[in-house]
Amino acid sequence: MREIKNVIICGLGAIGTIYAEKLKGCTNLKILADEKRIERYKKNPIKFNGKICEFDYILPEEKGFEADLIIIAVKNSGLADAAASIKNFAGENTIILSLLNGISSEEYIASIYGWNKLLFSYFVGHTSTRKGSEIVFDGVGEIVFGEKENFEYSQKVLAVKKLFERAKIDYSIPEDMEYSMWKKFLVNVGTNQASAILGGAYKLFQNSEKAMNLAKNFMKEAQKIAKAAGVKNSEKMLDEAVEIINSMLPETKSSMLQDVEAARKTEVEIFAGKVIELGEIFKIPTPYNKIAFEIISALDEKSALI
Repeated sequence: MREIKNVIICGLGAIGTIYAEKLKGCTNLKILADEKRIERYKKNPIKFNGKICEFDYILPEEKGFEADLIIIAVKNSGLADAAASIKNFAGENTIILSLLNGISSEEYIASIYGWNKLLFSYFVGHTSTRKGSEIVFDGVGEIVFGEKENFEYSQKVLAVKKLFERAKIDYSIPEDMEYSMWKKFLVNVGTNQASAILGGAYKLFQNSEKAMNLAKNFMKEAQKIAKAAGVKNSEKMLDEAVEIINSMLPETKSSMLQDVEAARKTEVEIFAGKVIELGEIFKIPTPYNKIAFEIISALDEKSALI
């Protein structure tokens, strides 16, 4: 098994910065960005838990650096550009992790680079907070990753596992990664969207029956689609998603609510939009997510006018 030494991270939002800080001391880490973004990082450095971050940067057009691991941690709106920008660094043995929200980024990346380079992955934990260039994170979180099934670990999984242990990155490798990703998708479809509409932190859903019921109605539609798509054990998915919501720090806010409050565009297309799209394919009605899509799209338009 080859040791992962050369690592590229594409995206220095909250999640990308968390793992850039952890990996820079034990790998040859490069942050992939274009000239304008690099200049902006240098003029207005990112602060992580009050500390100014210093990273080595690499331009998409540079050559001669083959990454053992590429971590994509951009917003979904930046996925196409990110996937194109890693072209010069993805070699025969490169492993790609996509920490984007939703359930479709891996499929898009695989359509360009092949499934042999991909592992499924996502971040789960207490919500990190980003205000401008300042990121605050309490340290509670992990990367969930693996092949679609992980009853035995593949060489790719073992290589990433070894790296994460070396970098002291918390992780888990579920036996059924497909189920795990759909469960996280339910949480996002539920609380991200309901919190954006209601303007409430996680304590709202933990204390308000009506708020939780709204989130559940969004999630139930996604759960029916998961069952239709053949995801195993989908009948227990909703209850486990609710358990996750109840375990969140009460005062923290979903990423979508943070986007609304900061007048940033939300990721409603990959939540309600994806549920609506799959509902049409499987002939499953999705009235709650259609309403969510309309409301949150209106909030996006409002933000664009500010």
